[in-house]
Amino acid sequence: MPLSLTITEGVLPKGTENEAIQRITDAMLKWHNLTGNQVMTPNITAILNIQPVGTTFSGGNQFAGAWVEWKVPSFAFIDREAQKGFFQEATDIIHDLSGGKQSRDNIYVNVVHTVDGAWNLDGKAMTNEELGQAIAQG
Repeated sequence: MPLSLTITEGVLPKGTENEAIQRITDAMLKWHNLTGNQVMTPNITAILNIQPVGTTFSGGNQFAGAWVEWKVPSFAFIDREAQKGFFQEATDIIHDLSGGKQSRDNIYVNVVHTVDGAWNLDGKAMTNEELGQAIAQG
């Protein structure tokens, strides 16, 4: 389940980016009751994108932002409480690591769902049912 964390340079103090990735990953696992799952944990990957100042925009104007985006199977993040809880926690993580400087209004969280069967573990395209069975073993 790839996580993309994109931030404008300076939103997080240098050296805290890894902590942000770890905490957001842990929160995703927690809100899906998968903490410690031996199948899911290593299959959560992350990409950190740090954009230079002047290259991020809101309403066409330059600004400093943070974006937390997940690409997940269609059964992830469907529980409303998990959505609300994770989105709040992810926002809090970025806000707290910024030392309170990054406005919560400029921290964005979203989820992109994949088509059933368009997910893989170990190089094998898996349906939601197959993926669920693999996760259940972890």
